[in-house]
Amino acid sequence: MGDRENTVVLFFIDGLGIGRFENENPLASIPDVAPLANFIDHEEEIPFGGVLARTDPRLGIEGRPQSASGQTTILTGINAPKLLGYHKQGFPNQALRDIIAVHSVFKQLDDMEIGPNVFANAYTPRFFTEGPRWKSATTCGVEASSMGFRKIPDLLGRQALFHDFTNEGLRAMGFDVPVFSTAEAARVLNSLASEHRFTLYEHFITDKIGHDRDLEKAAVHLPVLARLIRETLEMIDLEKTTFILTSDHGNIEDLSVRNHTLNDVPTIIWGRKKEETVARIKDLADITPAILALLR
Repeated sequence: MGDRENTVVLFFIDGLGIGRFENENPLASIPDVAPLANFIDHEEEIPFGGVLARTDPRLGIEGRPQSASGQTTILTGINAPKLLGYHKQGFPNQALRDIIAVHSVFKQLDDMEIGPNVFANAYTPRFFTEGPRWKSATTCGVEASSMGFRKIPDLLGRQALFHDFTNEGLRAMGFDVPVFSTAEAARVLNSLASEHRFTLYEHFITDKIGHDRDLEKAAVHLPVLARLIRETLEMIDLEKTTFILTSDHGNIEDLSVRNHTLNDVPTIIWGRKKEETVARIKDLADITPAILALLR
């Protein structure tokens, strides 16, 4: 990749909505969680000059937004719930996999001969050797492209991150990997962003905390996640990189319920063409077109 080429980082956080500034919202009471804390009824300053697009995950379909259809929409630019007629939870069904196979942002970038690109998350050997293989929207998107999967050796070489980014989860499973500080994880993301036109990183623990209604875990985890984002933004060259944070649906912002919420989600944009990009994002189907426009 040439030194002057523009790049995009998409930092996806599962289950992060824009809630009210009230007791049920851990983002309202836990300190040091910027830029994750954005509210319906309370303004917060976004660090590093970020700009917020309040983004519709409902997409014109009744019911609570869900992961499979929301993530498919983010990663393709196609309104998946509208095509299905409902919000699909869990993992993509065949209809969603068919959409991803044709419209995955990774495949579109391949077709446009824009690259190299990377999905930063490391997969464990179990994914490749044991069944059934439940495939996320991103996994299907990677398979539709020329990209390969990052694995544990890539993580050990500081060329991938696990979804918990500290590696505590991997260590609990018995893998001999080091614990990463947020600064170390940020350096990995910065390195990947400097070497690839498009970098995607996904984080899912937030959605699990929301479903568990676990305020204690939220109080521990959210500041660490926020610190990773801030430290990454400190390192990345925002003159040539556009850093986009988004989510598929709300959840952790309302611990009074175990379900996903109907709230908008935050799409926050830093860096190159941030104002132009934020102006075009109204719902989840606008994310992939914005990425493609930035990389053309």
